[in-house]
Amino acid sequence: MLVVAEPFLSRQVHPTVIIRGYHQALQVCLETAQRMAKHIDIHDKPSMRNLIMSSVGTKYSPRVGNIVSDLALEAVLTVMRTNSVTGKKEVDVKRYAKVEKIPGGELEESRVLSGVMFNKDVTHSKMRRRIENPRVLLLDCPLEYKKGESQTNVELTNEQDWNTLLRLEEEYIENLCAQIVAMKPDIVITEKGVSDLAQHYFVKANITCFRRLRKTDNNRVARATGATVVSRADEIQDSDIGTKCGVFEVRKIADEYFAFFEQCQDPGACTILLRGGSKDVLNEIERNLQDALQVARNVVFEPLLLPGGGATEMRLAHELRQRAHEVVGVEQWPFKAVADALEVIPRTLLQNCGADVVRVMTALRAKVAASNGGWAVDGVKGVVVSSEELAVWEPFQVKTQTIKTAVEAACMLLRIDDIVSGLKKKN
Repeated sequence: MLVVAEPFLSRQVHPTVIIRGYHQALQVCLETAQRMAKHIDIHDKPSMRNLIMSSVGTKYSPRVGNIVSDLALEAVLTVMRTNSVTGKKEVDVKRYAKVEKIPGGELEESRVLSGVMFNKDVTHSKMRRRIENPRVLLLDCPLEYKKGESQTNVELTNEQDWNTLLRLEEEYIENLCAQIVAMKPDIVITEKGVSDLAQHYFVKANITCFRRLRKTDNNRVARATGATVVSRADEIQDSDIGTKCGVFEVRKIADEYFAFFEQCQDPGACTILLRGGSKDVLNEIERNLQDALQVARNVVFEPLLLPGGGATEMRLAHELRQRAHEVVGVEQWPFKAVADALEVIPRTLLQNCGADVVRVMTALRAKVAASNGGWAVDGVKGVVVSSEELAVWEPFQVKTQTIKTAVEAACMLLRIDDIVSGLKKKN
């Protein structure tokens, strides 16, 4: 955009005129892109997989790309929610789709859990490690004697006072546990500590307990099981208990224990379990997975596609050249300049595969002009092909945002007249 604006500046065309022309050209591009866009059903897995593969297929082997695309799509559809107030879709993959990497095993063993998992074992060896249809209680308070916030001095006059003090501590824990046991939960999870005495009462009541769970993990468990995180034991209500989990199980993978909450009804949160030969392989797959998640998320928000391989850019360039004839005066120059700038994409694709750039670009322009779009560049063979045959698609949101950013950045820089550099004072 800036390179093609340079000749205008040398002809003494005012930057404001160029910027106005650029903004008009941008509006034409967005209107044309909207007409070109093809709707996609986000629940159509083959189509969505092809779309995600377009973005991550070149980063790793195709075998990995297929698996990563399926994982990303399943995770995004699991996390997707519709806001009851605004009616808009919400896809918070950062908070509710956690990636858990466990070295060892094959990549094909990777999967999206219909629930959550975290790296914890039960606090007591006698607690149950498998429960079907458990009642889950989530806490944000410690199940141990509360220590004073400041320094506390206690004066003991006889030995009975010491026994009384210990008994009061035990009674406090006993009352806490009694309030929890009264709600008949099968699993208690807290973000704080659990004392040995509390564990004893839970074992007697046949309750499984986890302690010191991260707040982010606790929120995921809450969303997957339908539970509500409670801050005080005396405020627990039956509606706070989560009952949407189908199976709870603690499994040992390699040398560590993992707690699984699976078969949840409409979980709303998930864990993407990645398996691989080494940590380096897992890290690389995770990076690709994050890209795939963002692609799937963008399409869920706006399920429209534009053809890739330079087809969109060529159609927009053709439309801009047509519209330039309708604009009177100097402002038609920026239209043609933006059209030239957009052709950089197919030209770069041809240069990368070693094709005859001038000849193929001429043929491409002729075909686009004759059929009003629908033609792209095969980035491998360097020939002109139908965009339907090429089957490379890009999210509408990403493509339009790219054009907006390019035009706005160029306009921002064109407004700069000069640069004043501060020089350090020499001694």
